[in-house]
Amino acid sequence: MTKEYILEGKLSIESAIKAKSRRISRIYVDKDKKSRRIKNFISWVDRKGIKIKKVDGEVIDEMTKGKTHGGIIAKASEKRFLTLENLIEDNDNPFIVMLDGIEDPYNFGYAVRSLYLAGVDGVVVKPRNWMEATSIVAKASAGTTELMPMAIAEDIDYAAEFFSSNGLNIAATAKKDSKSLYDVNLDIPTFLLIGGEKRGITRSFLDKADTIISIPYGRDEGISLAATSATSIIAFEMMRQKNNKLK
Repeated sequence: MTKEYILEGKLSIESAIKAKSRRISRIYVDKDKKSRRIKNFISWVDRKGIKIKKVDGEVIDEMTKGKTHGGIIAKASEKRFLTLENLIEDNDNPFIVMLDGIEDPYNFGYAVRSLYLAGVDGVVVKPRNWMEATSIVAKASAGTTELMPMAIAEDIDYAAEFFSSNGLNIAATAKKDSKSLYDVNLDIPTFLLIGGEKRGITRSFLDKADTIISIPYGRDEGISLAATSATSIIAFEMMRQKNNKLK
């Protein structure tokens, strides 16, 4: 029997439906929720041919871990991942990011949210079972983990070798032997590895990287930004560079 997961909240469910990132088997709506927003959502879902069941709010609470679902949840299949090839096909200037070592599902969701909004073309993750935290990740990302093209790579080095062989610049974040983010050209085909705070990025990978990026700080206190913050800053600098080229 295929395992089903719970998506919580209107935004997460809408994103999954729009992206066709997973099969939605049924949506549950609190029968006491009668706002125009809910009615419009029900009408939209009905046109998609997805089954809706109105239930008591307590039923929804029992199926979820939190209280932020807004009275709307869905039973859904596992997320559909793409291949590495899919992330760069028909794109002559892709910007792909691999997130490694971000263990907290909220932080993972926040990071993907920034990458998506900045226009990153795809995200690569290692085969950790994020599905067990589906509802948390989807809500923290405001549904962008459903919308973002994502692929799984068993091994970081394999992903780097694949993208390098396809003409992408291999970049990583670190302090030693690095260039300031604002001196690096991000408007070229790029595969960027961002590591978590605990493990960072291995020296062997850094030795193979074409570009090592660091974010300059206003104070030298011997501490660094959280991975989610660093992700946001790098992603929006990439967006700024690409947008300036278009002007």
